[in-house]
Amino acid sequence: MAIKVTPLTDAVGAEIEGVDLSRHVDDDAFAQIHRAHLDHGVLLFRGQDITPEQHIAFSGRFGEHEIHVMSQFLLPGHPELLLISSLKNEKGEAIGIEDAGRYWHSDLSYNERPSMGSMLYAMEVPPERGDTSFAGMCAAYDGLPENRKAELGKLRATHHFGYRWNKEAAKWGLRPAMTQAQLDQTPPSVHPMIRTHPETNRKLIFAGGFCSGVIGMDEKEGEAFIEELTAFSTQPEFVYVHKWRAGDLVFWDNRCAMHLASDYDPKYRRHLRRTTLKGEKPY
Repeated sequence: MAIKVTPLTDAVGAEIEGVDLSRHVDDDAFAQIHRAHLDHGVLLFRGQDITPEQHIAFSGRFGEHEIHVMSQFLLPGHPELLLISSLKNEKGEAIGIEDAGRYWHSDLSYNERPSMGSMLYAMEVPPERGDTSFAGMCAAYDGLPENRKAELGKLRATHHFGYRWNKEAAKWGLRPAMTQAQLDQTPPSVHPMIRTHPETNRKLIFAGGFCSGVIGMDEKEGEAFIEELTAFSTQPEFVYVHKWRAGDLVFWDNRCAMHLASDYDPKYRRHLRRTTLKGEKPY
């Protein structure tokens, strides 16, 4: 299978052409896709028409699926798929997370073994806004002064899902409270702020919106430190902004890319589904 890989920016992202994900992807094409994922961190596949089963099968070739803790937003019958959606059920309840990712973050960074990657497929998108921005954290690390690299290399941060969930619930008013069982499943984890990518051996900044503090700093100092680091890491030269179309599938590497979802007018429908893959303990 002949595929074409076109970089989207110098720092992060590439579009993959010549692949129909509703059909079997042969081993040669899969190897090219895997290589492009490592080289570019974010891959875009336009014009796809795939079933939940095909979505799960393709993403599963890259690793083991992670089942999201907010189980009420999983696709019935397919727990590997998390719904990112503004749609409601017959009771008027949200079937997916309506305000997902409106802050710079890496998915599941709060786990002891943070996610390797996420694969998000768009079925319905608003005609305006609702973009997703991706920041290349290897490029951001390379852009740091040497003394800053040394400083960050000595620091560790606490990542906590409940911290961010409650913060977003208060901000947007769209999220239900987490149950005690969900809180118990997501205790805080501590990770280095500079990690090494396990497949490319490139160093990168590992922080983002699930960071609830920096070890050795008080709460306000740690929050300001993370905000400053996030602002540096998400400068335009490190970022690709994706404008969604129905049929887009985007596969990003959570080990080396942060992302941010913009808001949109709630009068429009937005419906996407996501698989997430288990990763490794950062070092």
